[in-house]
Amino acid sequence: MSAAALLASLWEMGGGESEALQQVTFSGDSAQLPSIFPVGDVSAASIAVQALMAAQLWQARGGTAQKITIDRRHALAMFKSDRYLSINGKPADDPWSKIAGYYQAGDGRWIQLHTNFPHHRDGVLAILECAEERAAVAKAIEGWKAAELEQVLADADMCAAMIRTEQEWQAHPQAQAIAELPLFEVRRIADGPVVAIGQQGGQRPLSGVRVLDLSRVIAAPVGARTLAQHGADVLAISAAHLPNIMPLVLDTGRGKRSAQLDLRNADARQKLHELIRGADVFMQAYRPGAIAGLGYSAEELCALNPGLIHVSLSAYGHVGPWASRRGFDSLVQSVSGIADAEGRAAGNAAPGKLPFQALDHATGYLLAYATMLALQKRAVEGGSWQVRVSLAQTGRWLQAMHRCGLHENAAELREDEIAGFLQTSSSGFGEVQAIAPVEKMSVTPAHFALPAPVLGQHQAVWM
Repeated sequence: MSAAALLASLWEMGGGESEALQQVTFSGDSAQLPSIFPVGDVSAASIAVQALMAAQLWQARGGTAQKITIDRRHALAMFKSDRYLSINGKPADDPWSKIAGYYQAGDGRWIQLHTNFPHHRDGVLAILECAEERAAVAKAIEGWKAAELEQVLADADMCAAMIRTEQEWQAHPQAQAIAELPLFEVRRIADGPVVAIGQQGGQRPLSGVRVLDLSRVIAAPVGARTLAQHGADVLAISAAHLPNIMPLVLDTGRGKRSAQLDLRNADARQKLHELIRGADVFMQAYRPGAIAGLGYSAEELCALNPGLIHVSLSAYGHVGPWASRRGFDSLVQSVSGIADAEGRAAGNAAPGKLPFQALDHATGYLLAYATMLALQKRAVEGGSWQVRVSLAQTGRWLQAMHRCGLHENAAELREDEIAGFLQTSSSGFGEVQAIAPVEKMSVTPAHFALPAPVLGQHQAVWM
C-alpha cells in the first residue's frame, strides 16, 4: 500500500471527505530505510494525515484551502529525529544504557532489557544480582528461562520483553484483548459546550488551543509537539524527581513551554487543577489507571472542565492483562513479533528491529490527528471527548500491511539529504540543530514558535 493509499485509509477512519485528499502531494524519493515493513509509507502517511487535519481546522476557522506537500525522505529523517540532533555543533550525548538490548536466556529464547532510566537499570541489576556490564548481564541471564525472567521483571515494574514470533503474539491474551480495538479511538464521554477552535483572529490552525502535556520520552511528546507546530499553546508539565532523556526532551520539546509540578504535593495538584480548568486538551502517557489513581481520570477531569479533550497513550492498550505493564516502542516490537521478523529477514540468529522507533513516531502523529478530530467534533457537537491510542495497536496496523524484501527500494539517508532537513534555533541549551517539520503547507506553514525549553523554564500558567 502506498503512502497515498495509507493516507486515504487513515482519513476515512476519521470520517473525512475524500475530496480533501487532493490537497496532499507526496514528493521526493520513495526509497525507505532497510526493513521488511513499509516504514517509509507509514512515516509519510501519518505525518500527512495530521497536516491535512490541521488544514481542515484552518478552513473551519474561515481560512482558505491550502496545498500540502510531504517529502518522503524528510519524513524518514523526522522519524529518526533524535539521532540527528546537535547542540552547539556537537552531536547530543548518547542517552542509551550500555546494558540495554537483546540477550539469550538459558532456554535459548531471547529477551530484551530496556534500562535507559536509572531506576529501571538499577532494578534489573538488583534482580540479576550482577554488575553493570554487558558480559555480566549476559552471564546472569543464562541462568534464567526467558519467559520467567520477563514475568519476574514485570512483577517488579521493570521493563523487559521476551522475543516472540508473530504467531505467538497473536495467540497471546493481550494481543487478543486489543484485536478488535480501532487504530485510534475518539469518543464522546460526557456533555459539554460547543467550543470554537482556538481564539478568534488566530493566524494558525490551532492558535488559542491550550494543551497540557504530561508525557515523556517519544510518542505522546511527539503528538504534543505536532500540535505546537500548528500553533497550539502547549505547556509540558514534568517534575524534578522524574527521570528524563535529555536529547528527547530537546527534540520533542520544540514549540512548547515547560513547567514543573510535583504532584505528590497538594499545592502542586491544586495548581494543576487550575491549569486543567483552562485547558482544551489534557494529554498523558502514564500506564492505564496510574494517573487516574491521583484523581485525573477522564471522567473526573471532564467533570472539572466540561468540554475537555482527554488524551491517553499507552504501550499495550487500555484493556487486557498487560494494560498496566510498562512498555516502550522497542519492547512492543519485541513481544509482537516485529523484532523476530526483522531478524529472520536479515538472516541473523539474534532479533532485529525497525530502522527507527516507528511505533513511537507514528503513534505520536496519529495522536495529534485524533486530538484535532476531537477538537473538530467539539466545535460542531459540543461534549467532552476521550482520545486513546497505543503502541501495540499501531504495531498491529503496521504488521497487517504488505511486506517487501529487507533492502527492496531501500537507501540510507545521505548527509546532504539530512542537512537539507535541519533547522537551527537558539535555546537555553545553546544552538540546537534538529529536523524541521516535514509538511509544507502553503497558507499556514508548520513551525515552532518557541525553541526547546530547559525543563521548568516557565511558570505553570496559561499565556
